[in-house]
Amino acid sequence: MKEKTKDKKQKINIWFYLKDYKWWIALYVLLTILAGACSILMTILLANVIEIITQPDFLKKALVYMAIIIGLTIFQRGCYYFLNIVYFKCSNKIMATLNLDLAKQAFKLNSKTYNSHDTGAFVQRIVEDPAQIVDNLVSVVDMIMSIMTALIMLIYISTLNIWVALMFVFLVVVAGLIETKRVVVRRKNRWITRKKHDGVHSLTTEIVRSEKDIKSLGLEEKLSQVSGEKYEDYRKQRYKTDKKDVDFWSTRNLIINLGTLLVVVFAIWLMDKGLLTLAAFMLIYSNRDSLWNLIYSAGNLSNTFVNIKVCQKRMFSLFDEDEFETEKFGTKHVDNLIGDVEFKNVSFTFREYEYKSVSAEDFSKKNKNNKDIKNKKLVSENKIFNKLCFKIEPNTTVAFVGKSGSGKSTILNLLTKMYDVDSGKILIGGVDIKTLDKESLRKNISLVNQFPYIFDMTIKENLILAKPEASEEELKLALQNASLWEFVDSLPKGIETKVGEGGIKLSGGQKQRLAIARALLRNSNILIFDESTSSLDNFAQNDIKATIDNLKGTSTIVIVAHRLSTIKDVDKIFFLDAGVIVDEGTFDELFERNKVFKSMFLAENI
Repeated sequence: MKEKTKDKKQKINIWFYLKDYKWWIALYVLLTILAGACSILMTILLANVIEIITQPDFLKKALVYMAIIIGLTIFQRGCYYFLNIVYFKCSNKIMATLNLDLAKQAFKLNSKTYNSHDTGAFVQRIVEDPAQIVDNLVSVVDMIMSIMTALIMLIYISTLNIWVALMFVFLVVVAGLIETKRVVVRRKNRWITRKKHDGVHSLTTEIVRSEKDIKSLGLEEKLSQVSGEKYEDYRKQRYKTDKKDVDFWSTRNLIINLGTLLVVVFAIWLMDKGLLTLAAFMLIYSNRDSLWNLIYSAGNLSNTFVNIKVCQKRMFSLFDEDEFETEKFGTKHVDNLIGDVEFKNVSFTFREYEYKSVSAEDFSKKNKNNKDIKNKKLVSENKIFNKLCFKIEPNTTVAFVGKSGSGKSTILNLLTKMYDVDSGKILIGGVDIKTLDKESLRKNISLVNQFPYIFDMTIKENLILAKPEASEEELKLALQNASLWEFVDSLPKGIETKVGEGGIKLSGGQKQRLAIARALLRNSNILIFDESTSSLDNFAQNDIKATIDNLKGTSTIVIVAHRLSTIKDVDKIFFLDAGVIVDEGTFDELFERNKVFKSMFLAENI
């Protein structure tokens, strides 16, 4: 499919994704109509056969009718075959396009957005909702055809007798009113159920991913209790939704069943009076369920539209800047940023929001009235920095240290533009990072997190994500510099070894070293290590420290570390306390004059 530009208005409309397939959709609808027409014609012809066989010399006419019915059956089966081919051909392409667009949008979201939403919210929107919406759209066509078929048969039957027609109309009105009420109630319950499903999905994902921690800490019983409560809450909500449906369905179906039986009784009375032929009676009798099918399909159609509306709202809410805030970049492009960094009067407050569940009905009103619904509420805010200032010279190695919560990692998040400053400026090479485009910023900075994510790929594939054109020599050098080559070389498949989801086949230290190798491979002007040696043993830590020391003078290196022994040889240390740089200097200078720094180091080495 060609890449197309989609503005915000188009993004909230599923029909944008169907336009490329309009002729295929038209063919699907046509085949469905033809198949439905065959059903109607065969029913009428069969009624005529019943009428004919009560007459003398019926054989020839009956055989002609049956031959036509056989031909219609073969034609109908052909229609169903080809419409299924059309469905499978188009639906998979539409879903793949939706999945890709939603995943691309997820890449644009900022870190605060990810922190504010659980994993299930993203998985549901990117993977499950597109599949549901495509399946539901196809169901719409099928149900409309079913409704049309039932209506045509009821209209045809009604022409046989005006009183039969009036009885059908009365039943349709009563059942329709009940179904309308059911749809309103279901819409509300369905939205709440989906929210609870997201919570269950997220919890289950976390349990699977944290299996080792759960077992090692003996958390099975506690998490079983938490899971049981979540699953029970979800079960109760689903039961509530289904129970309400059953109440409405049972009432509606009882009225329809009793009503259609009364129609049959009335038709028998008409036959007794000579006012109805046998063929007409057989049509009424054999299609007594058409009214039920009509109301049932109409009700399911309403459910399907509700599901489509819910899925569409959930999917495209990823494009709602109010709830899912994206990263913002400038337009200035710089290929090679000089690695000097300066924070000028930077202020930043971390804000936590609570998001309101906007119902599908409210969402429709928002689009119709072109007004925003306030669906997020400020829960808390924490002032991290107030006019923070410091400067890092190019090609120097610096470290940020301090107690937990002092703001060390927040500095890195601001520098890499994972977070945006409230006020002030962050300059790299004298350029305000707000003005830089995404490529200029991310290409010149490489970050190794404390808990890096390793993908379910081979070691080589994990590395070339950072540099697709990397040679075998470059890959080997990066692994050597990260003190991982010896381990990789000992593996039966070497660099082609698959590491499992999240790097589960690797130890914590091996995952960190692979992440470091991946960062080194990019050869960025600024290298950032956020507690990146925390899972390493002393030997591996010394190897990584030696690697960092070897890089000194070639790149600007920024380190956040709890282990003060790993930063003894850096050019400068910034000592943070409650978001303020209270001291700075070399390791020896701080050790000599700063009692808190000295006590932290001594406590670490006892």
